[in-house]
Amino acid sequence: MRFDIITIFPEMFKNAFSGGIIKKAREKSIIEIHVHNLREFAVDRHKQVDDRPYGGGEGMVFKPEPIFAAVEKIKQSEDTAVYLLSPQGRKLDFQFAEKLAHLSQLILICGRYEGVDERVIQHLVNGEISLGDYILTGGEPAAIVIVDAVSRFIPQVVGKPESVRHDSFSEGLLDFPQYTRPRDFRGMKAPKVLFSGNHDKISLWRRKKSIEKTLSVRPDLLKNKSVSPEDKKILEEIKKGKDNEPG
Repeated sequence: MRFDIITIFPEMFKNAFSGGIIKKAREKSIIEIHVHNLREFAVDRHKQVDDRPYGGGEGMVFKPEPIFAAVEKIKQSEDTAVYLLSPQGRKLDFQFAEKLAHLSQLILICGRYEGVDERVIQHLVNGEISLGDYILTGGEPAAIVIVDAVSRFIPQVVGKPESVRHDSFSEGLLDFPQYTRPRDFRGMKAPKVLFSGNHDKISLWRRKKSIEKTLSVRPDLLKNKSVSPEDKKILEEIKKGKDNEPG
């Protein structure tokens, strides 16, 4: 898969993909990452990519000409997806990242300032992507996150594909707690069930803890989830246990 990032600060990506599984995937040519300086596509001798908004207002707005020129030069096929990174976009989640991983090319436009000319949104991009309900100084950090999140779904990027399937959100739930050596650290002991050798009990414990954490931290995930009879039973036990807690 090929990622193309359009930005006015290409130096921000200098070491962003120089380690971990992303580095290995690039070395194996499983993924390609290309960073493009938007100013190289400016149409005037001053390399201007922004201007004041029509109608007045604070700040500057990205001009349409350089963005259109950049995308039209970089885009390799009609199947290429182009997304603007902005606070107004669709939130990136597990399912969306997995969907994007099926593309052969993904172009990410890093927004800045007060935004971009609306004609870019209406006539050039496939959509907008946001990381959440907060504002970043620009789309560059978001682009790094998106490349990382999407890459994990590309075959052979992650050494053990089953680890991706068992991640948080893969089943609409948060992950269960993990423990490793030492078994007893400063009096804080790992749960006995993990040493029982009974894989059915371990699996049930993990499932319960996963549901328990989701209910506590992200109950909204359970509202949108189709709950199996087994999970429904676990939920009832958890809620019953809470009802019996001393007030």
